Amino acid sequence: MKKILRRHAIQLFAATFVLSALSSPAQADTPESDAQLALEWQTAWDTYRFYDSTPPPHPGSGQSRAESSISITINAPIEAVFAKYSNINNHVGMHSFLKRVVTHKDWSKGRTRSVNFTAIEEIPYEGATVVNKTHAQQRINRDKFFYETDTWSLPNVVTHQKIVFEKRSGGKTEVTEHLTFDADTSLIDFVVANGVSSHEVTQAALKQAIESGEL
Repeated sequence: MKKILRRHAIQLFAATFVLSALSSPAQADTPESDAQLALEWQTAWDTYRFYDSTPPPHPGSGQSRAESSISITINAPIEAVFAKYSNINNHVGMHSFLKRVVTHKDWSKGRTRSVNFTAIEEIPYEGATVVNKTHAQQRINRDKFFYETDTWSLPNVVTHQKIVFEKRSGGKTEVTEHLTFDADTSLIDFVVANGVSSHEVTQAALKQAIESGEL
């Protein structure tokens, strides 16, 4: 039964990708301008309320929630790790899919910095390049060494992330990502598996880049 559900999940994602591919150019990036992406971001924010992490989806709604946490230790001081890791632009190229970040708004209130952005991903699918857009808001708490990011992308997948940085002995820093996924019930296992895998790849790449001095 699980294999059947997983196959259906893959088919639904594939259908979404194909629709995106049909409306997007085969080359990199999106046909929309940055201003149009900003309008899409605002529509997603208003329509799907992806910033609202509570309450969980109602029973019978067809949506489910799942949580996961992943950690990595980076051999560098917390101040440096936090500054480099929390800069979303530094994530570009750390995962093969993420190609560009379009910042729509960047402001500070007190010691919290907020950034509204759209992440552009290029996903290979059956010989085509599928352009996926993930709309997000990041909130960076500079004093307490953590940041939160809420995202929305097709097919109506919402994530809530809290990334915490803690000092460890020897001048090292432990980074723990607490991930919450909301998705169609038939897709939730697929979304979690692929979401966690993507974050693990990015974590490892950021660790290497920070420790080597590339960042």
